[in-house]
Amino acid sequence: TLAGAALGGPVACVSKVELRVACKALLDRDTLNKSDPCVILMVQNQGQWTELDRTEVIKSNLHPVFAKVFTLDYYFEEVQKLRFEVYDIHGTHSIGARDDDFLGGVECTLGQSFIVFLCSTDCSPEEDGEAFIPKVCEVRWEIRHHGRFPLLITLLISLTIEISGNNGYVELFFCAKKLDDKDLFSKSDPFLEIYRINDDGTEQLVHRTEVIKNNLNPVWEPFKVSLISLCSCDEDRKLKCLVWDSDSRGKHDFIGEFYATFREMQKIGGGSKVTWDCMNPKYKLKKKNYKNSGVVILSDLKLHRVYSFLDYIMGGCQIHFTVAIDFTASNGDPRNSCSLHYINPYQPNEYLKALIAVGEICQDYDSDKRFSALGFGARIPPNYEVSHDFAINFNPEDDECEEIQGVVEAYQNCLPKIQLYGPTNVSPIISRIAKLSAGEETIKDASRYHILLILTDGVVTDMADTREAIVRASYQPLSIIIVGVGNADFTDMQILDGDDGVLRSPKGEPVLRDIVQFVPFRDFKTVSIAFLPFLILYLHPSTFPSSFYTSIPPPSLPHSIPPSLHLPFLILYLHPSTFPTSLYSAMPQSYSNQAKRTERCGSPSSQKLQYFL
Repeated sequence: TLAGAALGGPVACVSKVELRVACKALLDRDTLNKSDPCVILMVQNQGQWTELDRTEVIKSNLHPVFAKVFTLDYYFEEVQKLRFEVYDIHGTHSIGARDDDFLGGVECTLGQSFIVFLCSTDCSPEEDGEAFIPKVCEVRWEIRHHGRFPLLITLLISLTIEISGNNGYVELFFCAKKLDDKDLFSKSDPFLEIYRINDDGTEQLVHRTEVIKNNLNPVWEPFKVSLISLCSCDEDRKLKCLVWDSDSRGKHDFIGEFYATFREMQKIGGGSKVTWDCMNPKYKLKKKNYKNSGVVILSDLKLHRVYSFLDYIMGGCQIHFTVAIDFTASNGDPRNSCSLHYINPYQPNEYLKALIAVGEICQDYDSDKRFSALGFGARIPPNYEVSHDFAINFNPEDDECEEIQGVVEAYQNCLPKIQLYGPTNVSPIISRIAKLSAGEETIKDASRYHILLILTDGVVTDMADTREAIVRASYQPLSIIIVGVGNADFTDMQILDGDDGVLRSPKGEPVLRDIVQFVPFRDFKTVSIAFLPFLILYLHPSTFPSSFYTSIPPPSLPHSIPPSLHLPFLILYLHPSTFPTSLYSAMPQSYSNQAKRTERCGSPSSQKLQYFL
């Protein structure tokens, strides 16, 4: 159990899940036609049900398979209550209006679906013994309508969990030519459906295109789909593709079908296109000279690779760690045992606990193990003028310390030499680190990323300047973690966090990306301090360059990962969302093995490591 469970607060471990919904044996509430169903997904928040999302409306169908994919954050330590409501829609107005018929609903928890998924997942290894391909799980719920007409229907929920290390997606451009005309007085209204064929032979709808009216040579809008959803990261997995002539009453006419694989799709290139004959099996048996019912063409394919934290670290990207410590008078006289800066010979104070907890994790990703240590809010020698940006080793030419222990020693040596003063201004240090990261030639090759840890006992005084500095810094390879030390009211600090909205400068300019995470240290007093680093880093979704280097591949790859990284990788795995792209790869090993795996569609499932643990 992670710390978030014990705290009962907002700290949590999260994974992305996808829910696909289908229904069977819906009640027909229409007189002339069948019901036009739609499913609305509700989530419970503080006892109140609110709409999260809804599916499309499928006309005249009592067994609908919806193309809509619900994407949710799964917090394993929380009870996430869901409610699925099924409506028969009679108009274009909002769902739940007086004219719409409520067909039924079911309440469940996301955890229930997740447990069923884990219990039914087949984790048989591939021939090379390295990759794990899970089966798709369908969770069946009985929906009862507690109205005048008792009803028992089935809601099928397909659950997809991001357990593969591959966060890539593909953009597909489909069109067709010379499709069969199924209409008498006009041309067909074609649409395309793509189904993934699972290991057990079941079919899972991946995507349904829009309908192109009155056109035998349709060009469908391009669409994006993750490689996990499309083919479970198996390039040779069969995909069943169906072409239909849309009917407003839901009785679509079958035009034809074809089978494809993602490997076939990737043959596109150099101006060439991939084509498939759209075949109608009945026509093929009955007609001697039958050739096809049209041709479906993949005119373009764009593969987007989303690099993971492991990709960057293995590529040699270095994390430069800087700590900034609050030396304002509100911390109390360091000679007094009640001071937050009091040096107890038997146990570290809260500043040291937070520094060590986060710093020891970051130092494993910095090859030279040298960290900048700064202070603010104190009068410093020799003139004892107030400074909001000084090196705690009092060497302005070289503010770095050897490893975290060097930072600790510099902090302890600094306290007797300075006078705690004020105010709590942090914008100078933020601007300094942002300027440093902007001045380095690191953005082009993603070779360095900065993390600034600010330890403070109160709300910052220069809030306007700090907001402006953060907005400017959001354009640089930099992330900021602010830890509130002591028992002050840190409510106003949540403004910098940006969780309740987009942080803006005083002039209204929004941040380019969310780079700040604020955490009160007191929330961790009841939990092992070992949880602090990856919980802080998890709560900070932009901590690593995958959110900054949007299309920049990792730098050149080393031959192996340093042994010192093995333990942190295990720690980070235990919290898969510690960094913005989930760290789902197996335990670190030589790059030759890693390269062999990533040459395929994705990395091995983290379940191998899960079983090992």
